[in-house]
Parts: sequence; structure tokens; C-alpha cells
Amino acid sequence: MWLIVLLVLAIVFIVFATARLKMHAFLALLLAAFGFGILSGMPLDVVVKSVNDGFGGTIGYIGIVIVLGSVIGTFLEKSGGAWRLAEGILKITGKKNVPLTMSIMGYVVSIPVFCDSGFVILSSLNKALAKRAGITLAAGAIALSLGLYATHTMVPPTPGPIAAAGILQADLGLVILWGMIIAAIACAAGWVFAVTVAAKVDVPPYKEGEEPTDLPSLADAPGPLSSLLPIFLPIVLIVMKSLADFPSKPFGTGEAIRVIGFVGQPVVALLIGFGLALLLPKKLDREMLSNSGWLGQAIVASAIIILITGAGGSFGKVLQNSGIAKMVGEGLSTWHLGIFLPFLIAAGIKTAQGSSTVAIITTAGLMAPLMVPLGFDEPTARALVVVVIGAGAMVVSHANDSFFWVVTQFSNMTPEQGYRLQTLGTLVQGTVGAIAVFIAATIVL
Repeated sequence: MWLIVLLVLAIVFIVFATARLKMHAFLALLLAAFGFGILSGMPLDVVVKSVNDGFGGTIGYIGIVIVLGSVIGTFLEKSGGAWRLAEGILKITGKKNVPLTMSIMGYVVSIPVFCDSGFVILSSLNKALAKRAGITLAAGAIALSLGLYATHTMVPPTPGPIAAAGILQADLGLVILWGMIIAAIACAAGWVFAVTVAAKVDVPPYKEGEEPTDLPSLADAPGPLSSLLPIFLPIVLIVMKSLADFPSKPFGTGEAIRVIGFVGQPVVALLIGFGLALLLPKKLDREMLSNSGWLGQAIVASAIIILITGAGGSFGKVLQNSGIAKMVGEGLSTWHLGIFLPFLIAAGIKTAQGSSTVAIITTAGLMAPLMVPLGFDEPTARALVVVVIGAGAMVVSHANDSFFWVVTQFSNMTPEQGYRLQTLGTLVQGTVGAIAVFIAATIVL
């Protein structure tokens, strides 16, 4: 129980330090990581290694993605492209439906794209929509983040659900089918949360001094297609890579597949998006690419986000290496709760150590020997167990989850607002997903 107590104390410290003491989130997370590791009894060299590995691993995965996403977003904003897109979308959806639009985008985008990459890519569009519609940024941001999370945790080809399907010997087609159905229900719950709770929290689309003030007139702004390409071409390329990686090899195994595999890497795809973003200004000049120009401003802004996200990765890695996930999982596995058992195990592990993928894979490993004794040996039952594990793996996103910091930092939220919205939202959405699986299991099993 000491590890659980330490986890609670670490979270309380992070919230208190950032909200009340106004301490920078990077320092608060770093202190929490070292404090938890030392007080949990981990060897001191393991604590240091965990902090370094967690920071490096997180930044190695998402650091360049954050920089390129920030640059694309800056060029979209300052060229007027984001505003052009916002105008077009609002004409179709209306100002009241911005959260619904972002929720649907998140649901679709995160089927092949990691949720944090998807959020970075779509963040600038979300800000422009919030500004043009005159609504709080929180509504669209939470709708987007929860939409992304729904399919990220429940629908292959993201690694967690695919790994769980393999460990539990579930049919991948059934997992995709049920995952998309349950994720749609959970996504709807996330949208309701966004419009009823997040919409009441006032978060400006831009911080003071960050709002573009030198925007060109819409007559000089790039066209809708030119504005759309830097956002959605990277997504299309990443989707193609995911499809090419399917065991059935739908695109074959020739040289073209290696090319798709290369350009579909998030870093390469976003680099291509950056190249397209350079075509957005009516006239690209050297000043835009200088340290004080658009490019320099975007890199400086992304540096803070990268540091905070990396520190969140350090905190999560220390928790993983402390053994708290194994303790929580094995403790819950002795409970007899039917289809809710894998949900609670995944939720406990996710809350304890932060990574949804680790929570999914660990829970699947714990559930594997229990499938037949619990009566989950039918193909549909196995698929539903994979999906309900995914629902648990989004409960809850908080300080030890790098996605929590991506959402809050790209959406101008304080950590306190993040707990009220992102953390509570993932609790609501994941719970609704588990209830939907329970109802489905009651009907079809």
C-alpha cells in the first residue's frame, strides 16, 4: 500500500506546486519523479536511469513531432490558412457544433495515428475554430482529445489493441468491429462531457501576446485545399503506413511498401507537411525562417511543451519501474467481476503508471490464463475483452501521462484545469465504454 500512498502524495504535490505555488510544471514533475523513486525504495541509480530513460524515450518519440506540428500550426495561423479553414468549417457545421466537429475528427484520425500526434496536428485548427466561433478553447480541445483517446485505446492498428488481440488470441476483425462500435459510444459520451462541462471553463484560444495580429486579409489567405494539405496529407501518409503493416499486406511487399513505410513515419510525414506549410504565405521570405521569424517563434514555443512532456515521461517511467503496475494488476485479478474485471485492472494500471499501451499489454498478459475459467473463450468474448481493456486504459489521464501534458499545454490549460477536464473526461468516457461493452456482452454472449 505504500506505493499507492506515494502515488497519491505525488499527484497532490504536482497539483499543489503548479496551482498554488505557481511552480513550473517541468520542475514539479521532475521533483515528483525523484521523490517517488527515492521514497519507494528503488535503488538510487535505477531512479536516475528511470528519469533519464523516461525523458529520452518520450522526447525521442514525440519531440520532433511536437516541433514540426508547432511550426505547421504557426504557418497556418500567420498565413491566414487556419482562419480560411475555420470559416469554411463553420459555414458547414455552425458555431454551436465546433466540439462535435473536433470529436468526430479525433475519432477518425486516431484509428491509425497516435493520439498525441493527432492532437498536435489538429491543435492550430481547433484554436482558429474556437476564436472564430467565439467559444472557449476548452470545449473543442477536450472533445478532440477524448475523440482521439476513444479509438487510440480500442481500435487497431494502434499497438495496444493489436498486442492485446495477439496475447488473448482474439480475432482482429472482430476487435476492429466491436472496437469501432464501442469507441463511437464512448466518443459520444466524451462529446457530451465537452459541451456540458468543458464548455463552461473559460480558456482563451490564444495566450496574451500569442494571437496572430498581422494576419493577411482573407483575399490574400491561401485557399481551402492549400490550407488543408499540411494537416491532412501527413495523416493520410500515416494511415497508409498502418494499412501497409497489416498482416494481410494489402499493398504487397515490394519497394513501394518500403517507401510508404518511410514517408508514413510520423516524423517524415510531418516534415512533408512542413514543406507544404512553407507554400502557404503569399510570399515566403528569409525573415519567416529566421530565429525571430515564424519558424523561430514556433520552435521556442514548442520547447516548453517538449520539456514538460518529457518530464511527464520521466514520472511515468519511474512509476513503471517501481513495480506499482504489477502490484495493482495482480491485486485486482483475484476479484470476480466478470467483464468489468479486465476494465478495472487496466484502469488501475493506467492510473498508476500513465501509459495506456503498457496498461493494455500488461492487463492482457494478466487476463490470458483467466479467459477460459471466466468463460471468455468464444471469439466474440475475446474481442470484447480486448475492447473493455482499452476502455480501462483511458481511465484516467493525469500527470504521469504524456498525453495529459500535450493536451493542457497545446490548449492553454493550467494543470488544475487539466484535472477538471482531461482527467475527469477520460474517467467518464472510459466508464461509459465499459458499460457499453457490458451491455453488448449481455446481448451477444
